[in-house]
Amino acid sequence: MVNRSADHDTPWLECLSDGRGAKLRLFCFPYAGGTTHMFREWQKYFMPQVELCLVHLPGRGKRFGERLFTRLNFLVDVIAQEIRDKLQTPFALYGHSMGALISFELCRELRRRYKIEPAHLFVSGKRAPHIMLSKPVSFNLPRNEFIDELRRLNGTSSNLLDHDEAMDLLLPVLRADFEMVETYEYHFEEPLSCPIAVYGGVQDERVPIEGLYAWKEHTSGDCKVRMFPGGHFFIQNYRNCNIDFVDVLRRDVLEALGLLR
Repeated sequence: MVNRSADHDTPWLECLSDGRGAKLRLFCFPYAGGTTHMFREWQKYFMPQVELCLVHLPGRGKRFGERLFTRLNFLVDVIAQEIRDKLQTPFALYGHSMGALISFELCRELRRRYKIEPAHLFVSGKRAPHIMLSKPVSFNLPRNEFIDELRRLNGTSSNLLDHDEAMDLLLPVLRADFEMVETYEYHFEEPLSCPIAVYGGVQDERVPIEGLYAWKEHTSGDCKVRMFPGGHFFIQNYRNCNIDFVDVLRRDVLEALGLLR
């Protein structure tokens, strides 16, 4: 078992404040192919009582070239070990799309391993994990067909998709992440006891609203669903939306802490 000082980050984890005075740590997990970069600026939206902790997955950023994970259960097993020393402070988890699935399974792994649960689970852009997709897998498609699939998802800029050298670097990460999600198998366990907040895009055809409301089956606590303008990657456009996603998330986190009524 890894046992590191809680005062130091690891390659897996970067906390955006010194933690002093923090009443809640919010662990943030990216979507497939994504990094934690977009979460970095979110810290300024939160008061010091909330410390954002970015979970850096292998293969991206400073971890470029490291072994990629293609099975979610193996990834969750390692993360549960790596964040162990950060769990003395009350904590919550947030993830978008693939990150939501990682967050959910990490909650269950922490319960199995350490007999603890987060104060709250926040998920976006992901249907409830027990709902199986009938869509064929795409992670092993030929290069051009896989890139066409990425275009349909509209989460990667066209300039990047048209840049062959950049895609040579990015495609292995995307394929591994897609494989991790597309080979995921849900296994029944008792519902979590922590509340769940679910966020979705009104125009997200991949995640219908009934799939968002189905998250209520995975908690014995409260489960609320909030919808925002935009498609699957509505969280990227929060500055341009009439409803500011990050502000709503911030208010929900503060409410979970009892700092906002």
